[in-house]
Amino acid sequence: MASRCKLPLLFPKSLFKNLRFVHTEAAVTQPSYPPVVASLTAKSKSARLRQIDEQIQKICASPVEEKLSLITRIQRQKFVVYPQTFARNADRWYQHFTKTAYIPGLPEKFSVDSGEGSSPSPADQTEITGIDGDAFAEIRALVTRVILQEHCHMNKKRKPYVYKHQEQQMGPFLKNLVAELTYSLAKYNPLLLSSSLDFSPQVNFYWRRGQRIIPKGHRKGRLEPFRFQIDDSPHSQIRITQQLPQFNPMEASYTADVPLVPLAPNLMPLFRRQYDNHIFTGAKLPDPACYGHTQFHLVPDRYHRDRMLKQQQSDQVEVFLRANALASLFSWTGAQAAYQGFWSHEDVCRPFVSQAVITDGHFFSFFCYQLNTVALSVETDANNPRKNLLWGSQSQQLFQTVQDGEVLGLNDGVIKLLVQFLMNRP
Repeated sequence: MASRCKLPLLFPKSLFKNLRFVHTEAAVTQPSYPPVVASLTAKSKSARLRQIDEQIQKICASPVEEKLSLITRIQRQKFVVYPQTFARNADRWYQHFTKTAYIPGLPEKFSVDSGEGSSPSPADQTEITGIDGDAFAEIRALVTRVILQEHCHMNKKRKPYVYKHQEQQMGPFLKNLVAELTYSLAKYNPLLLSSSLDFSPQVNFYWRRGQRIIPKGHRKGRLEPFRFQIDDSPHSQIRITQQLPQFNPMEASYTADVPLVPLAPNLMPLFRRQYDNHIFTGAKLPDPACYGHTQFHLVPDRYHRDRMLKQQQSDQVEVFLRANALASLFSWTGAQAAYQGFWSHEDVCRPFVSQAVITDGHFFSFFCYQLNTVALSVETDANNPRKNLLWGSQSQQLFQTVQDGEVLGLNDGVIKLLVQFLMNRP
């Protein structure tokens, strides 16, 4: 007969000592080995991808000065983009290289209609904010005085050297005009009091856009990005300590149309060179006036409106000016964004705005640029709806001629546009 035994009411602790909770343990357990990653020294695609990823992380974590050095460190052959080029339809190529959409006319704040016609421009009817009638009369007299002074000086000078007419005659005129206007308008625009006026500065910008398959050599068959460099030398520029306000919200550029050029850049033609990559706004990094306001450009001596009309190239008159403004303003605003730490893998969080005036001494063209993105490489441009924007006006003549010490046909619309550009502030 089986005997009965008594079980204690409290079970021993050793009974639950080895009990495992499977679901909880699976969530907490850490992997026993580190993840398998590609070697940094192997010659494979996965190793190359890891090298690129670590380089991007290193650049993002670096301060601005070191970041610029790392971005421009690798020297490979690059396409040199010249702002002043006589290539046909160069503006369409430059829009593709910089992902910029062109909008005819100037932004609404300038209230100017760029269309051609016999009706007077709205600039002749619009009052300038902060400038009354007496102040504008003084500015108009100042412009007249600068024109007469330069006309008298040019008549006393000997004939300029070949291809030196713009530099020796129109250069001093534009220099005096910019300096006088900036000094006179400083009392109406306090932002100009702390600005910096540079003459003959250097502006550089380096970026990547598109890619190709290397056709020959020891790297044959590999993908290589197209590299671009702009080396610009405007006549003068105004730098300020505060950023100009945006003309349009970033979201407004999503629907803008940018021309697509599927051809290789060397068919423009552009040529590749190998030298140091540069990103420079015209001032060193610690300079407090790190934002751009307005640039002034002189056209080269080879640019003749009458000659282009005789050669049946009237459609290229404005194309040349548009390409010059696009390349110059993109490089200037792009360098400003780079000085704030933005690059292709760290896109801008706010627009960068700058203005430009291009002239030959008689005709003036006005342009506004808004940089909305610097993510132009193949890796970062895949799902990027942002586009850069360029506004431009048709050329307008400042005056007709000078006779008997009087300026004939002085255009008040051009003077008002110059004043409006210099009065722009946050």
